[in-house]
Amino acid sequence: QVQLVESGGGLVQPGGSLRVSCAASGTIFMSIYTMGWYRQAPGKQRELVAAITSGGTTNYADSVKGRFTISRDSAKNTVYLQMNSLKPEDTAVYYCNAHSTLTGVDNWGQGTQVTVSS
Repeated sequence: QVQLVESGGGLVQPGGSLRVSCAASGTIFMSIYTMGWYRQAPGKQRELVAAITSGGTTNYADSVKGRFTISRDSAKNTVYLQMNSLKPEDTAVYYCNAHSTLTGVDNWGQGTQVTVSS
C-alpha cells in the first residue's frame, strides 16, 4: 500500500505558473510504480494529465503538451507537475496516482485544488 500526499495547489492568474508535488510513502519499491497526475473539473470525468514511468518515460494529455512537465525524484519518492501558461480550463482538483506495474493496483492521493482565474 502506497500513501500519496499532494501539495502546492492554489489560485493563480491565467498565464501564470504553479508546481504541485506528490510525496509517496509506505513502500521502498517505488521503481515498480508508474506515477501520474490526473485532474477532475466540476461535472467532468477524471482525466489523465501526465504520467512518468520509473525509467523516466513521460506521457501527456494533448491539452497540456508544451505547458506542463512531469518529473520524479526517486531519492525523495516525490513526483512533481510543473504547470506553465495556465488557462482557466486547467482549473480542477489534481490527483496523484501510483500505478503498480506488478499488480495493476492504483493508489490515489486526496487531491489538491488548482484554480486559474483573474
